[in-house]
Amino acid sequence: MGRDKALLELDGAALVVRTARLVETVSGTMTIVGAPESLGGLGFTVLADDWPGAGPLGGIATALHASNASWNLIVACDLPYLTKAWLEHIVARALASAADAVLPMNERGAEPLCAMYQKECEPVIRAALERGTRKVTDGLAGLRVEPIAPSEWKAFDSDGLLFKNMNSPVDYEEAKEKVGRRAER
Repeated sequence: MGRDKALLELDGAALVVRTARLVETVSGTMTIVGAPESLGGLGFTVLADDWPGAGPLGGIATALHASNASWNLIVACDLPYLTKAWLEHIVARALASAADAVLPMNERGAEPLCAMYQKECEPVIRAALERGTRKVTDGLAGLRVEPIAPSEWKAFDSDGLLFKNMNSPVDYEEAKEKVGRRAER
């Protein structure tokens, strides 16, 4: 992207703020894992990543370590097509589950950055990080993971964009256009 995508504006707000507000409507509380120096003035609690440079798995471990909740909704800030209805669904699904984590699946595999994790996953994930594991799905090895099939989550997004993230300027321009059109409906 060439710049911090969390701070890119989408639909009148920084992407991280837009995502945080959405998650807050479902969970009631919200904590951001990231750089307090750049994200600290946004009005949310910001935790410095315990595992800088370890990627999303480190962020998940940091969030779980700091949490007092048994179930935790972990969401990347660069998923502009998430909906409240979907988040409510995954939270309800997790609360009824005996699994350690509830992860949506797509044709390429798991979507671990819009998923629910039990607090008890944290020691397993930290141990994986200490062994040098960086891939999120590898860090969940040994945990009971309940998958959510595409046929289930696509009921919340018939366009198949729910987990499409923004990794390039082209993705950002596309998101601005599509989110704008959805807001007009």
